[in-house]
Amino acid sequence: MGNEEVHMQTAAGKGSRDSVKHILLKGVFWRILIIEGILLVWSVFYMLVTEDAGGKDLLWYSLRIVLLVIIIILFMMVSLRSFLTKKVITSLEAIAQANRKLRDDDPSAREVVLPADTPDEIRQIADSRKQMLDTIFKVSEERLHLMNFIKDTFGRYLSKKVVEEILASPEGRKIGGQQKTVTILMSDLRGFTYMSENNDPEKVVTLLNRYLECMSKVLVSYGGTIDEFIGDAILAIFGVPEAHADDTVRAVACGIAMQNALKGLNADFAKEGFPPLEMGIGINTGQVVVGNIGSEVRMKYGIVGSAVNVAARIEANTTGGEVFVGESVFEKVKDLVEVEKVRTAMMKGLKRPLVYYPVKAVNAPFDVKLHTSDARENGIPIHLPFHCWVIEGERVGEDRISGKTLTINENDIVAALERPLDRLTDVKLKFDFCSDAHCFDEIYAKVTAMERHATDTVNRFAITSINPADRAVLQKWLQAAA
Repeated sequence: MGNEEVHMQTAAGKGSRDSVKHILLKGVFWRILIIEGILLVWSVFYMLVTEDAGGKDLLWYSLRIVLLVIIIILFMMVSLRSFLTKKVITSLEAIAQANRKLRDDDPSAREVVLPADTPDEIRQIADSRKQMLDTIFKVSEERLHLMNFIKDTFGRYLSKKVVEEILASPEGRKIGGQQKTVTILMSDLRGFTYMSENNDPEKVVTLLNRYLECMSKVLVSYGGTIDEFIGDAILAIFGVPEAHADDTVRAVACGIAMQNALKGLNADFAKEGFPPLEMGIGINTGQVVVGNIGSEVRMKYGIVGSAVNVAARIEANTTGGEVFVGESVFEKVKDLVEVEKVRTAMMKGLKRPLVYYPVKAVNAPFDVKLHTSDARENGIPIHLPFHCWVIEGERVGEDRISGKTLTINENDIVAALERPLDRLTDVKLKFDFCSDAHCFDEIYAKVTAMERHATDTVNRFAITSINPADRAVLQKWLQAAA
């Protein structure tokens, strides 16, 4: 038996010996005994002084007095016991029983049922207890409501799991981090800048929020943690703060599910007159520092490391509707995914080519397949003059480059330029003609390949943003040529 158990038993025994009933009866008993003892001594002394009694008479007299004292004590104890039990003890035991229920989280513990003849003082104790419990329960409910409010509110800005960890311990607010291996998913919209410039700002924000809400639900359903929204880009993490054995394949399946969800969202946007959105996704696995980043004035829960930069570079190679994964991801999931031919790209700041794989599907247990369009496969041969400008970052260059289309469809353009552009170059393109009273608006595109056509080197462009009216004209041309 341990010391704690012994202590509990001792305390229980002491509590039993020191009950209210025992204390009251013991106190009354000793007081009556002392009083009767004093009376006995006085009686015997008085008899000795006032009467000429022998020793035998004195003995019998003392015995009679003692017997009388015993009878009086027994009578007083029995009658007092009955009185105390009825008037005091029963009421106090009812309060004690309610307190034991409170310890056991019994909801009936708030009410104490007292006998009708309970003294006012004890009834006041019970009333004070009820008022105190009402206050405690009210404060507890308010605190619980506040905690849920905090979790719900900040869970909109951080992962709910992260919020719970921060609130659970003061250590959660300390600046610092831990090195962990995670899978990073980076997504970004194509052509959103054009949409922002050509639509009402309130509509653009509403559109963006609907997009982010849709993508957030998909990410959460696959166990991802949204690190932050960067404009129209999303940075998500798989593996922190809650890790799963299959975090890497979860991230890949999530990327495909996000692309498929965007197609459904675009169907709703089309009904409302908005152009479709296109999104590129890059996924990478590597070591990062995870934790609270910033200062005591302002901090955020996030990740830092070269693995994040690699994920962003992989995503930069996408055009729209694609999910690319890096080497580190592919090695972990190669038995569970279907991919296209490996691709490489030499990018600034890298000592060796970036290697990545376009993913088409993830097999069991996720069983998700990327829904692709056949529109990129075929184009109509048509020569349309245009000018284009290179986009670097968010800035459109001033150098105008002339060219003409060789083939075109609603998603791709193959064109000959006065000077070929490097792969992955972003451009703004403007046709130099109007057709059937329709003049094309600006088109945003990304160079996806350099190809040889006859004796010329040409570029293939993936359209990343186009006016819905312009896309409708291209569709009309394709239908006429079919």
